[in-house]
Amino acid sequence: AAAVDAYRAHLAGEAARYGVEPGGTEGPGDDAWEEKLAILLADPVPLVSFTFGCPSRQVLERFAAAGTRTMVTATSVAEAQAAQEAGADAVCLQGIEAGGHQGTHQDDPSAGTRGGTGLLTLLAQVREAVRLPIVASGGLMRGGQIAAVLAAGATAAQLGTAFLVTPESGAHPLHKRAMTDPAFDRTELTRAFSGRPARGLVNRFIREHGPYAPAAYPQVHRLTAGLRKAAAGAGDPQAMALWAGQGHRLARELAAGDLVEVLVAELDAAREALA
Repeated sequence: AAAVDAYRAHLAGEAARYGVEPGGTEGPGDDAWEEKLAILLADPVPLVSFTFGCPSRQVLERFAAAGTRTMVTATSVAEAQAAQEAGADAVCLQGIEAGGHQGTHQDDPSAGTRGGTGLLTLLAQVREAVRLPIVASGGLMRGGQIAAVLAAGATAAQLGTAFLVTPESGAHPLHKRAMTDPAFDRTELTRAFSGRPARGLVNRFIREHGPYAPAAYPQVHRLTAGLRKAAAGAGDPQAMALWAGQGHRLARELAAGDLVEVLVAELDAAREALA
């Protein structure tokens, strides 16, 4: 609590800049977990995926009994093993290149925001440690990269940043433009916006506040929510959470369906080249 209060004081300049006070930090911390489980078990869907942790074996068994497959995000061998031991059907393996929040099971403040393993290395490690199907994610922007992770043993690939600039994406227009703006030339893992490591385009907010943000999710997320909204309203991307993976400059402004067709064509071409 003391660290969050100190960060609130640190953000006083942002509050003055945008004319809005930092948000309150009180509230439930479980994101309506039990209620979501109840809905999904009452009205089953084919697949449920989890991030920020691994559910208990009892929870995954309840989904299995309902005919629902389950997938758990992992960022290390140990997390992938935990998913397997809990009874998950698959692992979504997230490399350090990934945009947005890292799906680590425990946010270790002592680890900082610089550590992590690249997707291909992590994929090789996890392939030798678990028997589950692996969905590879993190920094994938081209069909050739998809071919690479499939050749390395992944069952499937998952792309996020590649779709941020599509017309169907709900990302803010300022966020979409920043993805390929030369002024935003790199990404960084930061706790500045949410209190949990997440990769975004480096802007003023990350540079000025990232080093001071505590490991306190969702309190920091609530603290900065109003500031981020005010910055977007003012047309200022320098205080918005511009989540993006390391491959953001490879983003293509295509309709989502067209992008999928291009990725499949690139994948086929890469496989033919490898044959």
